[in-house]
Amino acid sequence: MTDTPITYAAAGVDTAEGAAAVDAIRAAVETTRRPEVIGGIGGFGGLFSIAAAADMVDPVLVSGTDGVGTKIEIARTLDRLDTIGIDLVAMCANDVLATGAEPLFFLDYLAIGKLDRTRAAAIVSGVADGCRQAGCALVGGEMAEHPGVMDPDAFDLSGCCVGLVDRPDIIDGATIQAGDVVLGLASTGLHSNGFSLVRRVLAERKLDLRADYKGLGELGALLLAPTRIYVRAVRMLLTDPGFDDQPVKGIAHITGGGITENLNRCLPSDVDALVDLSALTESAAFALPAAFAVDAGLDPTGADALATFNMGIGMALVTAAADADAAAAVLSAQGETVCRLGTITDGTGTVRYR
Repeated sequence: MTDTPITYAAAGVDTAEGAAAVDAIRAAVETTRRPEVIGGIGGFGGLFSIAAAADMVDPVLVSGTDGVGTKIEIARTLDRLDTIGIDLVAMCANDVLATGAEPLFFLDYLAIGKLDRTRAAAIVSGVADGCRQAGCALVGGEMAEHPGVMDPDAFDLSGCCVGLVDRPDIIDGATIQAGDVVLGLASTGLHSNGFSLVRRVLAERKLDLRADYKGLGELGALLLAPTRIYVRAVRMLLTDPGFDDQPVKGIAHITGGGITENLNRCLPSDVDALVDLSALTESAAFALPAAFAVDAGLDPTGADALATFNMGIGMALVTAAADADAAAAVLSAQGETVCRLGTITDGTGTVRYR
């Protein structure tokens, strides 16, 4: 036995800094508040009223959980921490949106080697920013200090989003048929996928994150461009009174696996999505993923690139041909860059390219 007591602080956990970090994020969290939120942060659980569900035929809660992956390492290297939280919310809220649900509230989990209130506040301010963009409330979370397990400046993020949809309004792709149109919504960059390949390319090609990248801008800023949150624009379309019926039949959030392995997730087994490659290559959003594909030795319109990066498309929506132009107009009016990505044909539930 030692005569010197081993305290929690001596073990590397600073509870006072943790309390200060919570105080530092209170103002940011408050900016995400919705009328349904009961109480504030600091309790053992976040409270959220679902009284609005009383008017629904069959209210269904939709949940989604995700992380940001190794994009975090780019943010840590550059010490630019105020947008990575937007990526976290986007990855979860866009998934929830793909069912037609309205995201209601969000919880985050921050694991960090050594807690510093300034760095933690920067990270969580990004989460709050993402929640404001998605229209959901940040009702709680956890900041966990992991001394001896993680490097002092290392951190990881994960989160959970819960949304609400009436069962008759669930979008599951069941009514998609041959002749329907696929609309693509432009991405803001690589979003939050493919970064293990990105980091390998950075190392092997000895690319400077602070230098211009092929005339597109500073490489670090390009890579850290936050994942676009499509909630407000798509929800505006889903609730637009100008359509006789629900204008959207299927929604795919284009994440890991690219268009190839995400658009098929909303297709019935008797149709294919035929994607027009020219719709990708003519988009300004194609430039960055195409450049990285080339640096990785890949054909930008080849199978490997199309199943790794989003190639400039962050979300795809399937509509009836008769609704496609009007739907695109609503989305464009909300600030989205929209293209006709392809069409639906008879098939076996896969994505094909032409």
